[in-house]
Amino acid sequence: MKESINTENEIDLLISFIESVKEDPRINMAHISLYASLVSYWYANGQANPLCVFSRDIMPACKISGAATYHRSIRELHEYGYIKYVPSFNHFLGSLVYIGK
Repeated sequence: MKESINTENEIDLLISFIESVKEDPRINMAHISLYASLVSYWYANGQANPLCVFSRDIMPACKISGAATYHRSIRELHEYGYIKYVPSFNHFLGSLVYIGK
């Protein structure tokens, strides 16, 4: 039973995000793909908040090949209020991302 509840939380987050971005002209496909990949990674890691992420782990999943595009997109998702992003600026420590409410 717990598994279905967690899956519903993940789906609810994605549905809520998609509904929100329909009317947000700032959002492009890179943002949508990145957000979906972050939610999937968050779910796979036990829905931990904050989530410790490395660009090298997320970029292949969201099909973003350029580091500048990844960093711009994740920063903009934070600026627009869809996630909370705390960059680490350290190659050995992942950045922190808060997903959900």
